[in-house]
Amino acid sequence: MTHSDSADTAPPGGPATGHAAGGGNPHADGHSHAEGHSHAHAHGHSHAHAHGPAAPVSRHLRKVIAAVLVPFAAAVLTGLVVLWPGGAPDHKHDHSGVGFDRPTFAAKVVGLAEVDCDKVNVQQPPASSGGAAQTPGGTRQGGSHGPCHKAKIEVTEGKDKGHTFTEVVPPDATRTYSVGQGVVVGYAEKAPRNLQYSVVDADRDVPMLLLAGIFALVVVAVGRLRGVLALAGLVISFAVLTLFILPAILQGSNPLVVAVVGGSAIMLTTLYLCHGLSARTSVAVLGTLVSLLLIGLLGSLFIGWARLTGNTDDQTSLVHGLYPGIEIRGLLLAGVLIGSLGVLDDVTVTQTSAVWELREADPGASWLRIYRSAMRIGRDHIASVVNTLVLAYAGAALPLLLLFSIARSDVTMVATSEVVAEEIVRTLVGSIGLVASVPVTTLLAALVVSADRGGRSSGARPSIPAPSPGVPAAARRPAVSGGRGRRRKPK
Repeated sequence: MTHSDSADTAPPGGPATGHAAGGGNPHADGHSHAEGHSHAHAHGHSHAHAHGPAAPVSRHLRKVIAAVLVPFAAAVLTGLVVLWPGGAPDHKHDHSGVGFDRPTFAAKVVGLAEVDCDKVNVQQPPASSGGAAQTPGGTRQGGSHGPCHKAKIEVTEGKDKGHTFTEVVPPDATRTYSVGQGVVVGYAEKAPRNLQYSVVDADRDVPMLLLAGIFALVVVAVGRLRGVLALAGLVISFAVLTLFILPAILQGSNPLVVAVVGGSAIMLTTLYLCHGLSARTSVAVLGTLVSLLLIGLLGSLFIGWARLTGNTDDQTSLVHGLYPGIEIRGLLLAGVLIGSLGVLDDVTVTQTSAVWELREADPGASWLRIYRSAMRIGRDHIASVVNTLVLAYAGAALPLLLLFSIARSDVTMVATSEVVAEEIVRTLVGSIGLVASVPVTTLLAALVVSADRGGRSSGARPSIPAPSPGVPAAARRPAVSGGRGRRRKPK
């Protein structure tokens, strides 16, 4: 059976040629049924809407979408050029030996010996602390009392390669050592020689790299080409974060402006890379952009209204101490935007794809019907996404919540304290943006697919040539190809 896929084969408003010409498709466009008679052809053309990806939208709609996105992309590119830092800034003053602001080197544990805590001047914790059970005799069960250990550490890189020093491990220490274990040591140049090196962390390169490899393997095995593109997008996101966003903030640029420009660059690059340059992806970009704007406005309003400073943990205090010029409140809002971006992409792409598939399944549906159907899908998505976001933030703040539980503080006092209020504002503002992205993106997608259908098909039933006067009614019916032979001529 031969399909006629071009609407240009019939003159505008003229008769549709098809079966009457000998077994062709009676549609002027073989891939779009006219509105109002999508069920009028039950002779095997229902497969016409399952030919791979959705058909591209009309040229007019492409121009309309480009008129919105091209200036936006140009503004993002301009922002990248203007704010590009060119690398992390040099220290303008000496902070050697403070926190993370000191050089680190690889080392390993070459010896471990048990020593008396009193001989190494380590004070034992009180017998009543720590929550361990105490027997009537006064001894602790499962507590931290016990011998100390002295670990011998050897530096394995740098100018002092081969240098060894000792590290005392108290019995209540959370970090323990074993012979041959890799560690990371920090170097303080101005400290006494025997105190210049100290263990700051464990070497966990192998398990982290192995886990990253397993993640990449699973993504590629399940997603195939899309998985490879997703990994490429992840690399681009990490590159923008480390080469642009972080150095630009350190050099004193407004964190909110940097986050908007960097997040927009990540969004444009990853969405088009993973989902292709199409109207469907462009609608998802527009929906994400509107939702990010809403998150930025709400975040700015409530962070200022609640008088949140953003300086609530040791890391933020250290950054502020090293770089006083960084606007900490803007850094908090920037974190809210970047943290919401990944989930927003998921929601907007899912809703846009749902609208396109609904339109392909029922080309005759109005935009309102498509919107309502897609919103039923979106509501299920909202319930799971909001719960996921709240639990993610709660999990990150679990030690803090545990401290408040131990203190037996009032719920209201806990919720309104700055440390917890910051997480509440972060969670609720991001969740509002996520929820709002569903109807916004769904509406945009429904209007685009409906307008595109209107531009590609007039919505009228293909006309049938008017019969000449005197022609019997039997001859007015179009011929049907089905292998039954030619109709008998009327007598």
